[in-house]
Amino acid sequence: MGFLDREHSVAGPGWSRWLVPPAALAVHLSIGQIYAYSVFNKPLSRLISGDVKAETGAPGDWSLFQVGLIFSVALFFLGASSALFGKWVEREGPRKTMFTSALLFCGGFLIAALGVSQHQLWLVLLGNGVIGGIGLGLGYISPVSTLIKWFPDRPGLATGMAIMGFGGGALIGSPLGTALMARFAGDGTLGVGSTFLIMGAVYFLFMIFGALMVRVPADGWVPAGFVPKVNAAGGMISNHNVLVDQAFRTPQFWLLFAVLFLNVTAGIGVLGQASVMIQEMFSDKVLGAGNGVTAAAAAGFVGLLSIFNMGGRFFWSTTSDRLGRKPTYMIFFVLGTVLYFLIPLFGNMASLVLFVAGFCVIISMYGGSFATVPAYLRDLFGTANVGAIHGRLLLAWSAAAIAGPTLVNGFRDSQIKAGIPAAQAYSTVMYIMAGLLVIGFITNLLIRPVASRYWASPPDGQPTPTARQQAADD
Repeated sequence: MGFLDREHSVAGPGWSRWLVPPAALAVHLSIGQIYAYSVFNKPLSRLISGDVKAETGAPGDWSLFQVGLIFSVALFFLGASSALFGKWVEREGPRKTMFTSALLFCGGFLIAALGVSQHQLWLVLLGNGVIGGIGLGLGYISPVSTLIKWFPDRPGLATGMAIMGFGGGALIGSPLGTALMARFAGDGTLGVGSTFLIMGAVYFLFMIFGALMVRVPADGWVPAGFVPKVNAAGGMISNHNVLVDQAFRTPQFWLLFAVLFLNVTAGIGVLGQASVMIQEMFSDKVLGAGNGVTAAAAAGFVGLLSIFNMGGRFFWSTTSDRLGRKPTYMIFFVLGTVLYFLIPLFGNMASLVLFVAGFCVIISMYGGSFATVPAYLRDLFGTANVGAIHGRLLLAWSAAAIAGPTLVNGFRDSQIKAGIPAAQAYSTVMYIMAGLLVIGFITNLLIRPVASRYWASPPDGQPTPTARQQAADD
């Protein structure tokens, strides 16, 4: 298994860096299946009754709340494993990390299939939630770190290509899972068990392809004609490296942690409630009998949001190469705040077109924040430990995955209990989300270049900063 070691994956002379994005996409499109996990929720909650169309399950069936825990657990372990194993990823390299990710993520499907056949929820949680979630974390950060090293001239473009795949994984996973469950509906598990086995095998092949293809650049490699931007963007693009433990102590890390947490909290809460929200805000009572948004139309809305989630990851991260990372996040927060304030107005106007368009832009910026943040880290902390730093930062995602849905669902329920019609119950939530983005704008505004005392080493040929220089930087 020595071919998995980092030293055996160093690219030789003339090897094209454009072979790395397909390798990264093979992994991210596979693990992005987690965004489509909801297609299994209803069948998993009807395994005993055997009737997926039934309004309620039979005695002993799992509830939708219990099944929903699988997705939450997987996202939690994605962030936790990214933070915990970030140093290991940098040390061992992308090939071993992506191979390990494939074993864990796809092996999780096999354990979950056993749990489904035995009707043991803890096995499904262990497989798709814990073990699969750790595989998610390893698979998420390793291609990103590698791409940043290969594309120092266009880090936003590079990370956008990979993370776009994670956002678009649902576009493959959702129809694939649905078709397989229909094909194997008579297997005694409503097709879920067989689907888990097949998807685990298919995704394993794709992820192994990515692991075998990926390479790391040789020490000192740079693209032909590349000249590092020294003190570019007002000093926000550094040519110094900061190691992960030092980065963890900088105010820039925690400010960026808050930036990501606030932007993701505002987006993920709405994304998880999108189908119910559009049906309640544009029901027959609002638009007239027979004109309300149906469940099928709401599903189409969710699919449209997935497309903008995916496209926004590439568009905004690429745009950030021109505008700079800090200005791009300023756009996220300013435009997002305006749109969240307007969404209740669109609802009162019964303007479905404006409502859908507003949320498509919001979700594109939600996806864009994920794809842009690795390049933001690279600008601030250099490339040496960017994967490990990115892993720790993803704890903000884990926290937002809990905070966002809790805010949206909690305030909606409280408004309805207070007698406010369901169509108007989301207004307060939208204003709260706008307030979070205002705080995010201020937080992003406070980010400055990293002080010299955190640098791992000065650039070649430059003396170590004096105490006076350090004080000036601070």
